[in-house]
Amino acid sequence: MENEFKEVMSKKTDGELIKIITIERDNYNPIAIEAVEIEIEKRNINKKIFEEIREVESFKKTQKEKVDSNVVRSGIRFLNFMIDTLVWAVLATITISIIQFLFNFSNKIIIQFYESIVIFGTYISYYTIMEMKFRKTIGKFITKTKVVKLNGENPNKFDIISRTLYRLIPFDQLSFLFVKNGIHDFLSKTKVIKDKIE
Repeated sequence: MENEFKEVMSKKTDGELIKIITIERDNYNPIAIEAVEIEIEKRNINKKIFEEIREVESFKKTQKEKVDSNVVRSGIRFLNFMIDTLVWAVLATITISIIQFLFNFSNKIIIQFYESIVIFGTYISYYTIMEMKFRKTIGKFITKTKVVKLNGENPNKFDIISRTLYRLIPFDQLSFLFVKNGIHDFLSKTKVIKDKIE
């Protein structure tokens, strides 16, 4: 068993070994810890950096715990969804009315085609623009919530775009009835938390 641990630990990076020996020590059995200590000794890793890594990892762990404890309930998510659906429907209706006024289409097929494009376009645009610029939609402004990455950092443009596209998955909105983080949160590695972390 000990040889197995030695082999596994020999493949770890210096940072991973230090993390195991400092932050994650309680998650490993004594034989594994012994293998880590032997590997650290063999590599002659400077023990001064242990405290630096411990502090960084400890901060990350604390930050993640804060984020996890401030994830909003399903009821708030549902309220956000209802408000945002209303806002999006109003935007889509206004846009369709303006286009109809400007171009005065009479062919039903053309009308259905441009209405479908507008409905899809306003949906994608609303969520993407609002969450990129503010990290929140109108619904989230009202409920005082925001979008963050799993570690609490601000999501980047790719995170928001992927999050928005994942909303198109059928039954995505129903997933909040069963879990705090719905399908589009899970796939985009984001969460919705309270504005002010307690």
